Amino acid sequence: MRACLLLLLASVCLPAANYSVTVVGLGGAPEYETQFAKWAQDLERELKTGPDARVVTLSSSGATKQQVEQTLDKLASEMSASDTFALFLIGHGTFDGIDYKINLPGPDMTAAELAKALNRIPASRQLIVNMTSCSGASAAALAKKDRVVITATKSGTEKNAPVFARYWIDALHDPGADADKNGSISALEAFRYAERKTAAYFETEKLLATEHPLMTDTANATAVRDPKPENGQGLLAASFILIRPHGESTKALSAEKQRLVAKKEELEAKIDRLKYEKAAMEEAQYKQQLTALLFELARTQAEIDR
Repeated sequence: MRACLLLLLASVCLPAANYSVTVVGLGGAPEYETQFAKWAQDLERELKTGPDARVVTLSSSGATKQQVEQTLDKLASEMSASDTFALFLIGHGTFDGIDYKINLPGPDMTAAELAKALNRIPASRQLIVNMTSCSGASAAALAKKDRVVITATKSGTEKNAPVFARYWIDALHDPGADADKNGSISALEAFRYAERKTAAYFETEKLLATEHPLMTDTANATAVRDPKPENGQGLLAASFILIRPHGESTKALSAEKQRLVAKKEELEAKIDRLKYEKAAMEEAQYKQQLTALLFELARTQAEIDR
C-alpha cells in the first residue's frame, strides 16, 4: 500500500510534458515538397529547444490519415491533463463547400475526422495551427474548450498556398515576436507576429492579399483577426507558451524551483485574465487585484532567482 502511495505521489509531482505533432501534407509539385519539408525541419528544431519537449513529425509516406490517427491515439494514451499539446498542419488543403480536407498520401483527412482524434487527447491546454490553404474552413470543427485554433486563411475560399507558415516559424526565434520581453513566445505573440508579417508581405509585393490568418481560443467557431479583451479572444493563447528562455530548463531545476516556475506562469496567466475582465470591474477593484498579483509575481521571481 505504501509503495502504491509513493508511486502516486511521484506521478503527481512529475513536471508537465510538452507534446507536439507536425503533419506535412502532399506538396503536389517539387518546389512545394521542398518548401514544406524545410518548414517542418525548422519548426521541429525550434520546438525541441523547450523543456521536456516531445516532438513528432509525420511527413511523406509516414503522413497518411491512418498514421496521423494512430499517432494521436498513441500520444493520447501517454498524456495527462497537466500536459500541453500542439498540432501543426503544413501543406495544401481543400474545401468543397461542405468539408475541409488536408491533402495527405492516400485518403485525405477531413476537419471532422481530425477533431474526432484530437478530442481524445486529455491535455488541458491544446493548440492547433492549421497552416494550409482553405484552412479557415476547419476552424468550426476544431474549436473546443481549452483549445487555441489558428488558421492561415479566413475561409475555405482562400485557396492559394499560404505564406503564413514561414512567419509562424520565424516568430519562434525572432526576438521581435516577444512583445512583453519576458523571454518566452506565447501562441498569441506568435500569431500576432505572423499575422502582421503576412499582411506586410502582400503590401510589400503589391499583391492582393489571398490569406487572412484568424484565431479563436474560446470554443467559438467564429475566429477573429485581432484577438483582444474587447472581443474576448486571446486569453488562452497568451498563456500557451511555445518557446521558453534557453536558460530556463526545468529539467535542471530542483522540485522546489519547478514549483516556483509553475507558480510564476500561473500568476502571469491570472494577470492576463484580469486584464480581460477589467471592463466589467470597478477601477479600484481592478487596481487592488492587479497590485496584489504583481507583488506576488515579484516575490515569486525573487525566490526563483535566489
